[in-house]
Amino acid sequence: MNILKIKNWYNRNDIHVKAWLLFIIYEVFITGIATRWWGTPGNYIFHYLLNISLFYFHAYGTRKILSRSFRYKNWLFIPFVIFELIAYIAIAFPGEYLISITISTGFKDPMKITEVYVLRSVWRALYFIGFSTGYVFLLNSLKERKRVQKLEKQSLVNTIEKQALENDLVQSQNNFLRSQINPHFLFNTLNFIYNDARKKAPLAADAIMNLSEMMRYALKRPEASELVPLSEEVEQIEHLINLHKLRTANTINFNLEIEGDLFGIRFPPLILLTLVENMFKHGNIAHSAQPSIVQINYDKASLKITTINMINDVKKKELESHHVGLENIDKRLNNFFKDKYSFKFYKDDINRYFTEIKVDIHNPLAGLN
Repeated sequence: MNILKIKNWYNRNDIHVKAWLLFIIYEVFITGIATRWWGTPGNYIFHYLLNISLFYFHAYGTRKILSRSFRYKNWLFIPFVIFELIAYIAIAFPGEYLISITISTGFKDPMKITEVYVLRSVWRALYFIGFSTGYVFLLNSLKERKRVQKLEKQSLVNTIEKQALENDLVQSQNNFLRSQINPHFLFNTLNFIYNDARKKAPLAADAIMNLSEMMRYALKRPEASELVPLSEEVEQIEHLINLHKLRTANTINFNLEIEGDLFGIRFPPLILLTLVENMFKHGNIAHSAQPSIVQINYDKASLKITTINMINDVKKKELESHHVGLENIDKRLNNFFKDKYSFKFYKDDINRYFTEIKVDIHNPLAGLN
């Protein structure tokens, strides 16, 4: 077990071990060749253990000081370094003295604390303190570089998500309005047909007016990053319901229920319209006992939107594509509201399909941002 622990420790710190071994070998040989004096193994072991300990102690203390948030933290370095120098000499001299009296070191005179000894020890300590400081700033630089890379990566992800959101909105608009007829020509033509049909076929005229308003709204093409008044979305739902009532001779069983004043509430465009359009596309909206319902409830603290409809058994195969559309809605909601919303969709025991959107609201007049 101890061997395994040592192996794991080495795997985590092998670069440190190799760097220190290379440094010690280099320094011992350079010093020995330059001074023509070689110390004993015990002398080398003691000094390098002391110097390496100072290196990591200074690195630990420096990182702690840098992590502090008060204004004059840099002034802590001066007393910290002074403390290290005093501690270094206080440990080095007794250790060297014991080595000198127990092991033949080549010194004839007993060791004493002299000015030369203090200066030599201070220089040696500052030497490793300098290395340690550089090591800390290198680690911080690498850490900052990783943080910047992470921010750049997140920015790229946000850009991709925004582009995907733009594509989803375009797809929603294209599904809502497939033809790209010139708007001025289209609305002028519809207005002519409406005026002509108003006296002869009032129901057809109403259908033309509702369709015209819906197409006009869809052609506004708001940006994917914009919010629109929720009241405008509700108006388009009313137009859509009226169109289906006219188309089916008022045989649909569909209710729109609103509680609370929606003035000032802003919401992502076409999400509500997509949900209602899905009800008409995939639901049984003519069920006599179970009406299709759109509920919008605003209580000053939260906005809740619920849709309920019976599932059309004939169109069950289309539910898979329906779920893809709902997942796109979830992505768009997440882009706007992050963790301030919830979106659920499920089926109950009597074959009813539910979608529920709930958004926390704090300042509705400023929009849901």
